[in-house]
Amino acid sequence: MSVSTVLADRSLAAPLPVLGRDVTVPLVTGGEVAYAALDYAASAPALQRVWDDVAAYAPYYGSVHRGAGHLSQLSTDLFENARTTVADFLDCRSGDQVVFTRSTTDSLNLLAHALPAGCRVYVFETEHHASLLPWRDADVTFLDAPRTPRDAVRILERALADRSPSPGSRPRPAGAGHDGPALVCVTGASNVTGELWPVRELAAAAHAHGARIVLDAAQLAPHHPVSVRDLDVDWVAFSGHKLYAPFGSGVLAGRADWLVEAEPYLAGGGASRRVARRADGGVEVEWHAGAARHEAGSPNVIGAYAVASACRALSDAGFASLVAREQDLLARVRAGLAEVPEVRVLSLFGDDAPRVGVLSFVVEGWNSSHFAAALSAEYGIGVRDGLFCAHPLLRTLLGGDPQTQGECGAPEAAPGERSLNAIRVSFGAGTPDEHVERFVGAVRELVREGARWRYRTQDGRCVPAV
Repeated sequence: MSVSTVLADRSLAAPLPVLGRDVTVPLVTGGEVAYAALDYAASAPALQRVWDDVAAYAPYYGSVHRGAGHLSQLSTDLFENARTTVADFLDCRSGDQVVFTRSTTDSLNLLAHALPAGCRVYVFETEHHASLLPWRDADVTFLDAPRTPRDAVRILERALADRSPSPGSRPRPAGAGHDGPALVCVTGASNVTGELWPVRELAAAAHAHGARIVLDAAQLAPHHPVSVRDLDVDWVAFSGHKLYAPFGSGVLAGRADWLVEAEPYLAGGGASRRVARRADGGVEVEWHAGAARHEAGSPNVIGAYAVASACRALSDAGFASLVAREQDLLARVRAGLAEVPEVRVLSLFGDDAPRVGVLSFVVEGWNSSHFAAALSAEYGIGVRDGLFCAHPLLRTLLGGDPQTQGECGAPEAAPGERSLNAIRVSFGAGTPDEHVERFVGAVRELVREGARWRYRTQDGRCVPAV
């Protein structure tokens, strides 16, 4: 499939307005160009509508919960209504809780804190570190990287079937069953390859063996509808900054029982219903049973409101049209890269596997950090290079042991040296056609003609030489 064939269909909807769409950046070769933000998988630009909603609310900002004043009551209503909006966006079940956190990482650490005693956790080694690492205090089984979606289900089924107590595991509560409680953690879409995982099938396998499942939807929710009810997952976690909202907010939504039975994630005001001194000088505390149990302190009202605004904006835009447009952009990128023999696109499940607008690749003869630096300095294109906080997955995809120096795994390597890291391009609802076309053209030009500027390594990063 050629680029011209893909470009022929121009009937798709326009990109959603986002902040920064008119920002220009300088080029080392002279002049300025509109910045092409193609690093959505790290942080998507905030939707203009979200920013406008936040700005409209800002003058009415007030304390949340228990405030007698009008602005406090308004802010409380906005904060609590945000839960309803998020629950509707995720198609949660009756009785599910929506807890506001700082990020996907924070959400999964909260769930790890709430695990019942003796719980065994099953997680694929291909996960992002946010869902790979929080379970360090649990009895963890790391699952091998699958090579097909069906393989992922088989690997999980075998692991769950072999479940048995391990030496040194924490005591299991009465009534937990012969094998004790278990939790499966899986991503919805890879932050490296963009490939969709068989979440519904994995959930069915988990439940068939008496386990629960949490979905890391950080990369799925901004690109694809997520239905807790339809996927039959027990919990879902995602971040606002990937869902076109500003930084600092996240969500953990799902079943309430483990969360209610756990000690509060943070101890403090807001999480406590009643506090009294005991006769022995200690403190007696009755904690809230709802979402507030794990939201101690003054909540991030603007963050919660921004997430809810993003949920409404995406729903109002129609996910069907958003998905169709993103798939069109993805087809253009893949077609363009396929015309450059030196480019190898990374894939776990194969070229035909469905994916969202996230794609990683390596270029023969190029250090990935050098290539990404040239895209930025010479073309005004922002992508990501490194290991993307998914070191075990990159080790599998690249067939070697990645270097791990630098920010989030970006190795220190001189321009021209081959390095075991990759380049990631990612896009979404706010990406203009021109950004994708410029990227494809820049890759082709860099491979064929080389960089027009000299680069050097500084603090582990490849940067233009002055």
